[in-house]
Amino acid sequence: MEDLINYIQSVDPILVYAIVFAFAYIENIFPPSPSDTVIVLGGSLIGIGRVGFAETLLIATLGSTLGFMTMYKIGDWFGDRILEQGKIKFIPVGAVHKVEAWFQKHGYWLIVANRFLSGTRAVVSFFAGMAELKLVRTTVLCFLSALVWNAILVTGGYFLGQNWERIGFYLSTYSQVVTGIIIVVALVWLARVFFSSDSKKDNGEAQQ
Repeated sequence: MEDLINYIQSVDPILVYAIVFAFAYIENIFPPSPSDTVIVLGGSLIGIGRVGFAETLLIATLGSTLGFMTMYKIGDWFGDRILEQGKIKFIPVGAVHKVEAWFQKHGYWLIVANRFLSGTRAVVSFFAGMAELKLVRTTVLCFLSALVWNAILVTGGYFLGQNWERIGFYLSTYSQVVTGIIIVVALVWLARVFFSSDSKKDNGEAQQ
């Protein structure tokens, strides 16, 4: 990571934009990725005139949005096939259908919050596609969410300047806390679904 940082600080601005875009895009498909840190670094380069604020923010947001929508389409095209055919053994099919139903009802709100839920971005986009949420509405909400989050990162990098690394600690702590909470909630929910399914199955067998 340190080598990457030193490299970014020394290259042509066009390449800086390309790196910011690439990391923002890849994070949605192959998490975890240090995209937030790279975007903060891009913000720190604004103060010394290497890159522009609007350009950095727009490119990071486009990368985030396109990455999200790529995973959305993967969920749309292959989600049912992957999960319903039992490719992921620890997720019951019944739980898959419940997640789909939940996303169809509440998924747009989750997309708005998506950029602030570090560690879940690829999962949210995948299930949004699998639940077949409306493409245009999903894209607009994803873009706005990414715009706000990236604006915070770019602004933080700009004002911190050469001390931009300080925000890395807070991002890491934030990510660990949020991810931990989400994992616990997801495990509790999956356990309830799993045991509920087993209970109904046992009751059905008993009645027979």
